[in-house]
Amino acid sequence: MSLVLAITLIIFLLLSVPLAISIAFSGILAILYAGDLPTFVGVQRLFTGLDSFPLMAIPFFLLAGKIMEKGGISRRLIDLAASVVGSTTGGLAMIAILACMFFAAISGSAPATVVAIGSIMVPAMLRAGYDKGFTIALMAVAGTIGVMIPPSIPFILYGIAASTSIGDLFIAGILPGILVGVSLMVYSYFIAKARGYKGGEPTSLKRFLTSLKSSIWGILMPVIILGGIYSGAFTPTESGAIACVYGLIISYFVYRDAKLSDLKPIFVESGATSAMVLLIVGAANIMSWILSTEQIPMLISGVISDFASSSVILMLVINLLLLFVGTFLELGAAIIILVPILLPLLGQFDINLVHFGVMMVVNLAIGLLTPPLGVNLFVAKSLSDLSFNHVVRAVIPFLAVVILNLFMIAYIPQISLLLLGD
Repeated sequence: MSLVLAITLIIFLLLSVPLAISIAFSGILAILYAGDLPTFVGVQRLFTGLDSFPLMAIPFFLLAGKIMEKGGISRRLIDLAASVVGSTTGGLAMIAILACMFFAAISGSAPATVVAIGSIMVPAMLRAGYDKGFTIALMAVAGTIGVMIPPSIPFILYGIAASTSIGDLFIAGILPGILVGVSLMVYSYFIAKARGYKGGEPTSLKRFLTSLKSSIWGILMPVIILGGIYSGAFTPTESGAIACVYGLIISYFVYRDAKLSDLKPIFVESGATSAMVLLIVGAANIMSWILSTEQIPMLISGVISDFASSSVILMLVINLLLLFVGTFLELGAAIIILVPILLPLLGQFDINLVHFGVMMVVNLAIGLLTPPLGVNLFVAKSLSDLSFNHVVRAVIPFLAVVILNLFMIAYIPQISLLLLGD
């Protein structure tokens, strides 16, 4: 079954069949090939994969992010970022990165972060004389912070797959997300200095306080979410629902930037995105079940164990595997499929599951920047007239920065676990 599954999945992907359909059909064909299993097993496993209360947090957080995006929060976050780093050399690049970090704490989605911040920052950077390739690559890479800083949809999926606290994962993702953001800002500073990209308007305490006052309601959203989860006041799923209500109140009654006519596209777009994500999760559960039935996780664990004589080597092997898988498999699907395979190995070397979850999400986020999948590349490209090949070449130096951060996160667990007190 596993061989049929792998071959048919590769064929479907090469034919550009949508990922969820590719995974589901290859799984069903593998079940049919087995012959001794009833045909309804595939459908049963798909629904079983979706029968999880924590999964309800995904559509809630996607909806909350879309509400806040339409409600003018992205513009206010950019103003706040400008009041902090706007006058620095390469200030616009730093504003874009810092705004992405702020927006990541609201949306939980990398492509949404690219669109919300990039649609404003890309024209501004180009008008200021920034190189088009550098600008688009910067937005694509900075957008990946959307899945590192909580609330993060991949953290929810990992928490479900690994039976790990989603609240702990949210807290653990804060410092790694900040580390990646600051590293990108430092890199951008040196590039800006070399190319002569000047800073913007001078910053001042008055300007900062004015921007903070304007954006404070949006910034409070992640504080309420994380505070509520970690205090035990509500679950991650309930926090998603609270975020939606909070977003509606802020967008329509406080900022008043959203219109009644915006409600329909908000619900349609978030519903379509939720359906896509959840269909991938359900389809991936079919594949996971087949792999477990065939004892593939144990087989792969045994092979990797032969190479990994210590946790250091194990983490290196797993990171290389994830970097490869991330180039062609969607982030959520990769988590659902690979976590059951890798869990036995983690137990052998006593690796903290929360730390590993953060490392895994950061690693697979790099897949958003690498062809042929490279979702962020395509989203960022849509903001300009650059060719796809040009965008890929421009993003390579940024990739080196993120990969360096990845290995720091992998081999220094305290970066992830410090705020948890572990």
